Amino acid sequence: MDRVKTFASSLRIFHTTQELEGLDEQVNRFAKDNNIARIISVSDANTTDSSGATIGIIRVVVYQEPD
Repeated sequence: MDRVKTFASSLRIFHTTQELEGLDEQVNRFAKDNNIARIISVSDANTTDSSGATIGIIRVVVYQEPD
């Protein structure tokens, strides 16, 4: 069965690289801890404040549950 998992992270100026690496680690840890062998799709979308500046990121992962 296909499943969807959503991850989110705030982004701060001058810390973006570390925050994206942390988000990658969250997804990798989730896949390992849940024995996910097949990830179908990964998609990112940014969140913005009222001025249009990017303040966060939402990552959606579609995967198949292990048998």
